[in-house]
Amino acid sequence: MTTADIAPLLSMQDIDKSFGGAPALRRARLEIRRGEVHALIGQNGAGKSTLIKILTGAYARDAGRIDFDGKAVDFKAPIEAQDGGISTIYQELNLIPLRSVAENIFIGREPKRFGLIDWRRVHDEAERLLASFGIRVDVRRPLHTFNTATQQMVAIARAVSTSARLVIMDEPTSSLDKAEVETLFGVIRKLQADGVAVLFVSHKLDELYAVCQRITVMRDGQTVAERELASFDKLALVQTMLGRELSALQAVRDTAFEHTGPDAVSVAHLKSGLRVEDASLAVKRGEILGLAGLLGSGRTELARCIFGADPLDAGELRLAGDPVQLGGPADAIARRVAYLSEDRKIEGIVPDLSVRENLTLVLLPRLARWGVVDRRAQTEITERFIERLGIRCSGPEQPIRELSGGNQQKVLLARWLAAEVALLLLDEPTRGIDVGAKAEILTLIHQLSREGLSVLMIASELEELVAASDRIVVLRDGRTVSELHGDGISEANVMKAMAHG
Repeated sequence: MTTADIAPLLSMQDIDKSFGGAPALRRARLEIRRGEVHALIGQNGAGKSTLIKILTGAYARDAGRIDFDGKAVDFKAPIEAQDGGISTIYQELNLIPLRSVAENIFIGREPKRFGLIDWRRVHDEAERLLASFGIRVDVRRPLHTFNTATQQMVAIARAVSTSARLVIMDEPTSSLDKAEVETLFGVIRKLQADGVAVLFVSHKLDELYAVCQRITVMRDGQTVAERELASFDKLALVQTMLGRELSALQAVRDTAFEHTGPDAVSVAHLKSGLRVEDASLAVKRGEILGLAGLLGSGRTELARCIFGADPLDAGELRLAGDPVQLGGPADAIARRVAYLSEDRKIEGIVPDLSVRENLTLVLLPRLARWGVVDRRAQTEITERFIERLGIRCSGPEQPIRELSGGNQQKVLLARWLAAEVALLLLDEPTRGIDVGAKAEILTLIHQLSREGLSVLMIASELEELVAASDRIVVLRDGRTVSELHGDGISEANVMKAMAHG
């Protein structure tokens, strides 16, 4: 009998889920064998988190069937899933920092003697569990006194202590260094040897190949591939995630321009936290530099470093040729640097304010005298940019929340153009807007660059990035791995760099 002939530990079939009429999952499926390490991968919005939340009872499914350990299940809450043999370790550890290590492992399930908590047994069991993973610490100490890797092991120990048959690890290495990752992999292999299955959710390709046997790939709410990982080379995996085939790829660019002027910004060997490891790039005056990479490659974190939102641990940042140390976004804005976050609704617009108020937000210090804002100047600036950018609205006083996504994005662009910035950092500028508005935004960005504005643009849609960029830099695991220019700019070359570096 082969492994494939054995009934799977988990089978999720034809899972549907919609939110407000918008489908998040469409006939999605996931099958995990007993005692295997199974990878689940996909870009933002692919449906991975929704599928896991349905499995663990955080969401109710609209349709489909779930079988676990040979029985149909329908967990109504995560605690039911845990009691049923499924434990989840989230990227943001749901531990209690001020409680001890032992308390975090057994909280709510403490062994008792004569109706009271048996603390000796709690401590002994916690020590035994952690020692089985090669971790020897004082389990009586508060959790917050240990590093992230040890806290991660505590979360795993808690999962194992519930007699879990399936442990779900959601981006477990995002806060770990290389040595700590190897320790985690050792624990995963031990779990597998003990017959525990692991669902490993990660965006780091090298880690998947190091520890996983099979993989499920999701895209746009659907399962698009299920196979042995060893038969799936990295380039084919990237193609499957992005939904692009090499045979169908053609360069669509006809606007590239070779820039030879001074650098608006340059970074050399930048390091910040665990997401930016060794990044280098330069954007010249009037150039659009595309920044490519898979989810988790460090694109957003690099842009935030340039904007002063995240601190630098090492490397050099130069603006207009001058080495700088930014104390925060205010310093960057003072040097004519602007940043448009990918999360327009949370970090961009102020939904209850008008178009006028949103557009002139950065200008308020200039427009105010003795604490009173010049309303007439505000309105004149707003009307000028409404006309210049073609913002479709009833007028300056319309609440911005009533505008379409594309027009909200234009207001945010106008906010920085009104501030006369020299460098614009764009993080997914066309996300969440319709096709027609995307074309308008990209055309506008192109026009602005030709007027002298320097642009660093992050985009997951390779077709857009290739079409809009004069050059493209590719990041992989926080490192600059390739720079494409001229005839070398193509979707095929970007994907090859993403896969192989």
